[in-house]
Amino acid sequence: MKVKEKGHTVIIKRSEESIEELITKIQDNYATFQNNNLVIDVCNETFDATELSLFEDLKSKHKNNKKSFVIVFENADFNEIDEEEVIVVPTLQEAFDIIEMEEIERDLGF
Repeated sequence: MKVKEKGHTVIIKRSEESIEELITKIQDNYATFQNNNLVIDVCNETFDATELSLFEDLKSKHKNNKKSFVIVFENADFNEIDEEEVIVVPTLQEAFDIIEMEEIERDLGF
């Protein structure tokens, strides 16, 4: 996993590890990320939309900290994705747009 920080956001890009390994690494280092918005770039080559449910606990934990949690999945079939599960967007720019909108909502008390 590769970690990059941009402002109040941490971008975690999946390397060679499986989704399960990536989630375990994030959870093991969660204290490092808990005060930042989190973008997970899953590198689409070997990712399946059915694996999105594996992020549910991590997303809930992060939302409880009042921070944004977004997954970048470029080749997703957005008809198959349950929006209640996690927020999935095709590009990093869209992830940053979602985070900006959610920060405004939190500032306004929504």
